[in-house]
Amino acid sequence: MSLLDIRDLRKSYESPEGDCVLVIDVPRFEMAPGELVALQGSSGSGKTTFLNLIAGILKADSGRIVVEGTEVTALSEGRRDEYRARTISYVFQTFNLLQGYTAIENVLLGMMFGPGPDLAFAKTLLTRVGLSDRMTYRPSQLSVGQQQRVALARALANRPRLILADEPTGNLDHVRAAEALYASSRGLQGDRSSTPAGKPRPRCARGLRPRRGTLQGQPGRPTPQRVH
Repeated sequence: MSLLDIRDLRKSYESPEGDCVLVIDVPRFEMAPGELVALQGSSGSGKTTFLNLIAGILKADSGRIVVEGTEVTALSEGRRDEYRARTISYVFQTFNLLQGYTAIENVLLGMMFGPGPDLAFAKTLLTRVGLSDRMTYRPSQLSVGQQQRVALARALANRPRLILADEPTGNLDHVRAAEALYASSRGLQGDRSSTPAGKPRPRCARGLRPRRGTLQGQPGRPTPQRVH
């Protein structure tokens, strides 16, 4: 069974002129556990909207999103909140780190939405993203790239089944970007999490690209190349 199964997904917005602007038009898209997929396109092409639909932050105009057997598009707002806490993690472009807390505390706070704090695992996460010597630093004491790695570690804190990453490597050099995406694709603990990511730099299994300003999926499912 696919981890993520999308059918006939559409999302549009009303322009200032009152026109209906179609942003998402994905007839069919699937992801298997352990797969890494890139969403590639210019600003405004629908990458963040697509991730927000999968996360249940936005409601689709039509279509179905099924994650591990749960039809996200059929859930109430409250149930979507529960689904996010139980199944997915989201790495935002702006990181959303709490400025008054250290790197390790930010990761531990992320664990409050799951089974509970696990100090040893939090240290492992930060070590794997190259921050073993920055665990007690606050965000203001970290570079932008280091803050991004803290956000990645926090996203993995509850061992999610699906990781949604909105430009997760935009502030990292090529080596750190490769390390971060490898870590996220494996969940840092050897499980089979999957990651759709907006514009990552290292190679990915496959991708979606926008057409005429609209993010469009291809019918059928190509055989993916696994990220090892």
